Amino acid sequence: MRRLGDLLPEAASALGLDEELRLARAMSAWERLIAEHVPAAAGSTRLVGLQGDGLLVTATSSALASELRLRSSLLLAKLAAAPGGVRARDLRVVVRSSGARRGPDADGGSDAAGGPDADGGSDVGRPRDPRV
Repeated sequence: MRRLGDLLPEAASALGLDEELRLARAMSAWERLIAEHVPAAAGSTRLVGLQGDGLLVTATSSALASELRLRSSLLLAKLAAAPGGVRARDLRVVVRSSGARRGPDADGGSDAAGGPDADGGSDVGRPRDPRV
C-alpha cells in the first residue's frame, strides 16, 4: 500500500498542478525555516512566488525586509537543503503591511480619474452630489 504523500506528486502532475504543489511545499518550508532561524520574524514574512531562479518574499516592515536581505545567503542555502525546499539564487523581498489589501485602494474602487478618492474610498455606489 502506498502513502498518500507519495501519490500527491503523481496526481498533481496528472492535473497540471506541478508548479502549484512545488510552491505550496516551498511556502511551508519557508515558514519552518523562518521559525527556526529568524524566530522574531515568524508570521511577518511569506514566500509568495517562485520567479525563475529566485524567490519572492513579503515582509511586514522595512526593518524585517533588510534583515531577510542580510541573511539571504544563509536562508537560501537552508531552504535548498530543507525537505520541500527549493534551490534559488536570488531572494527578492518586498514590504507589504500585514493588513494590506490588493487593488488600487482598500475597497477596490477608484475615483473618476482611476485613483482612490480623497478619503481613500470609492464613488461606486454612492449618490452623486448635484453641487459638484
